[in-house]
Amino acid sequence: MVDVQGTVADGFEPVRDAFAANFARRGERGAAVAVYRDGRKVVELWGGARDADAGPDGAPWERGTAQVVRSATKGVAAAVPLLLHQRGLVDLDAPVGRYWPEFKENGKERVLVRHLLAHRAGLPVLDRPLTLAEAVDGVSGPRAVAAQAPAWEPGTAHGYHAQTYSWLIGELVRRVTGRTIGGWIADEIAGPLGLDLWVGLPEGERGRVGRLAPVEAPVPPASQGLRVRPKKSVADAYGDPGSLTRRAFGAIDPAPDENDPAYSAAELPASAGVATAEALARFYAALIGQVDGRARLFAPATLTLARTEESAGPDRVLVVNTRFGLGHMLHGPACPLLSPGSFGHPGRGGSLAFADPESSIAFGYVTAGMQQNITADPRAQALVRAVAASSAAQP
Repeated sequence: MVDVQGTVADGFEPVRDAFAANFARRGERGAAVAVYRDGRKVVELWGGARDADAGPDGAPWERGTAQVVRSATKGVAAAVPLLLHQRGLVDLDAPVGRYWPEFKENGKERVLVRHLLAHRAGLPVLDRPLTLAEAVDGVSGPRAVAAQAPAWEPGTAHGYHAQTYSWLIGELVRRVTGRTIGGWIADEIAGPLGLDLWVGLPEGERGRVGRLAPVEAPVPPASQGLRVRPKKSVADAYGDPGSLTRRAFGAIDPAPDENDPAYSAAELPASAGVATAEALARFYAALIGQVDGRARLFAPATLTLARTEESAGPDRVLVVNTRFGLGHMLHGPACPLLSPGSFGHPGRGGSLAFADPESSIAFGYVTAGMQQNITADPRAQALVRAVAASSAAQP
């Protein structure tokens, strides 16, 4: 039995039950979950081991343990261009080349900023993948995507920009602000809100970070009947070295060791952010409402932009139907959130964070054990269902 630590407000006890059940029934090794409602923290729980491959005698997960959250980082990164738009610094309907002239190469003159955000730019792959050293040097990635020809006519379809999102969004922010995206997030979001969240982990915080490792998902019915094996079309796409799927996830080759300090220290806003569950929940709470008396980050018009559908239907990379707003994933079968109005982002293999403005709920879940899924982890989904039940019962 895992000793679940932390607190829940009255009425949110089902979240504690679901969190404990994840360890007993759904293959959890070490994790944390946090929930805000109306800008107030109502759940903060943690348990298990901070290193998924350490075994039962490994160091315990503690309050403040952080993890690499993979693509849940994209939800934080996507907020930056939206906030720059809110401040009048970015026109979402402008060509990217207005801010980044070199980007116009190879038929990309009409790629709009909104295309970058909504995975419609046609740039999920690179003709030559980057090494880890190139991926993190701050120069090679932007240069590669600027030179790359689109895989489809930009704006006509969407496909998940799994790795290239780092260089596309990061360089756009640098061109507009003169700051790296990690620096901007630190100065404008994480610092003011007191978030344990980094895109570019400082060396002094390294000791707080647990270790990711793959873990086996249990077979049904332990996972509540959710499908844990991909459809044949998805499996075939991942098995084909020439597919957009394999090439998109393989834009850094060989695949980086996500536990390598050089990886988490790099400012890769597509995949290498480090955060606590509490920080992710607090971040999304601040997007939609006041937290500790601070003004909300998103003005009403920006919030509408964040959760207005820009891309929907067959995803050329993920090979399932997906829905995106301007950078955030939207509620749907591929990424079930709390309600049709929810927006956020999962991390491949586990982590999830989102906001639901209608219920004033913000959610963050971080895990050390990476299961074989892309957008709908059974552990995260069990917690979301428990949050939904708890929220519905509130006065």
